[in-house]
Amino acid sequence: MIPSEPIGSIPRSPELLSAMAAFESGEMSSSAFADVQRRAVAETVDSLVAAGSPVVTDGEQAKPTSLTYPIAGLDNLDRDGVVIPYADGHQRRLPRLTSGPLRYKTNAVQYLQAAQRHTKAPVKQAVVAPSTLSLLYPPQAIAGYSREQFLDDLVAEAETEVRGCLDAGAHVVQLDFTEGRLSLKLDPSGGVLRDFVALNNRLLERFTEDERARIGIHTDAGADQDSTHSLDIDYADLLPALFETKVGNYYLQLASEPDPERVLRLIADQLRPGVRVFVGVTDPLDPRVETAEEVRDRVLQAARHLPLDQLGTCDDSGFAPYADDQSTSRSTAFAKIRARIDGTAQAAQQLGAA
Repeated sequence: MIPSEPIGSIPRSPELLSAMAAFESGEMSSSAFADVQRRAVAETVDSLVAAGSPVVTDGEQAKPTSLTYPIAGLDNLDRDGVVIPYADGHQRRLPRLTSGPLRYKTNAVQYLQAAQRHTKAPVKQAVVAPSTLSLLYPPQAIAGYSREQFLDDLVAEAETEVRGCLDAGAHVVQLDFTEGRLSLKLDPSGGVLRDFVALNNRLLERFTEDERARIGIHTDAGADQDSTHSLDIDYADLLPALFETKVGNYYLQLASEPDPERVLRLIADQLRPGVRVFVGVTDPLDPRVETAEEVRDRVLQAARHLPLDQLGTCDDSGFAPYADDQSTSRSTAFAKIRARIDGTAQAAQQLGAA
């Protein structure tokens, strides 16, 4: 078969969204909130299995955001960090580190193990890339805590998280690298992008080749409230640097690209032996649900450029990387997932790969 995997987040249920608001306002206890989160994870895993997903995730139901979950609740952060602007005018803001050392408060292995309790299916775990969290350090140095000390701590924390997930039996650990394309908008010279890739490789070099075969990296143009932050940046400027990342799997947004044929040619030019590229065949930002036949045709298009043994499919992005994003319903998300799985299977059958 041609493997097909979700990226990560699934829209939160109305019950979970209500519980989040009640917990934040002090109207719900932490134990009651944890019970709601456990139910949301179980329902999400069950729904993915029912949709025929060969690989499942926890849907990031318990994450506040896919970017900042490891540091949520730390007392050495301020709110006035880097701003992420989206094309529709809304913004997200990262926190700013005010003192050292950096230590993760939450490790993604807990999300992995929570999902594993509800299924025997392979479970994938998404984690934030160290390049993303490197943006926490302010332009002005922190007294007594240099940027290099910060990066050493960051890589060490990320290694502990990734290794913990691998040791706990994750099918694959996916580094979320949504800021890759955005970096080219902030710095068209590509210097920031090269720094990001180098930092991620500092982490990946701590793992063996066999371990890196179970690690992947995901990139997209941003996905939040049906908007993107860098779809106008040419993929050609990102892909050469991205493919220098020392992972075994690449998850690439493609369904929302205006010229997917051109991007596939670019991917083929960068492809090296021994890696697999999962191409996006559904667009979580498009409210219309793709048909299985549309997905099939997108897979067949990709197969004209990429070897079958190096091809997989995915969604372009997670469906709700920020917990408060209600722009896509759970029913729409699972309908798109079913279309991805069914369309991939149809293409595999037509290609003789099933």
